[in-house]
Amino acid sequence: MIAGHTNMPDQTSICISRAMTLVEILIVVVILGILAAVVVPMLSDASKDAEVATLQHDPTVMRKAMEIYFLEHKGNYPTSLTALDRYTSEAGAMSSNKTAVYKYGPYIKKIPPCPTGPRKGSTGWGAANANPPTVVNTTATVGWLYHWQTGGVWVNDINHFDK
Repeated sequence: MIAGHTNMPDQTSICISRAMTLVEILIVVVILGILAAVVVPMLSDASKDAEVATLQHDPTVMRKAMEIYFLEHKGNYPTSLTALDRYTSEAGAMSSNKTAVYKYGPYIKKIPPCPTGPRKGSTGWGAANANPPTVVNTTATVGWLYHWQTGGVWVNDINHFDK
């Protein structure tokens, strides 16, 4: 043995290489699978909950806009939903620009898209046959039904006329 030296190898010359064993990898995969099984259903429920909330919120917003229109126009509801996102005169005529005559509104920024059903995403509207409606408007672009005599607004989907 040389003075000042030991039989121990130098720490810089030791290379420890430790790989994961197959069992450890399997355990990680199983844990990730369990987490995915718990999280994925939660995410799908969240999107369904968001659709239900939108289904309740959008018609309510439009009905409240109708009530403001009703108060400003001497007890008359607009003859179309289009009047909600335009300037209107006292008589109910519509304009894209505010003037001394077209001084009321707009009551909402834009007609929201239909949140559900076969016409999901449609912003068009059609006349409702009753309050609440009993038949669907089959036009593909009609997402909303509107009853101008009562100010009623519904999603154009038979499953949601009671909402």
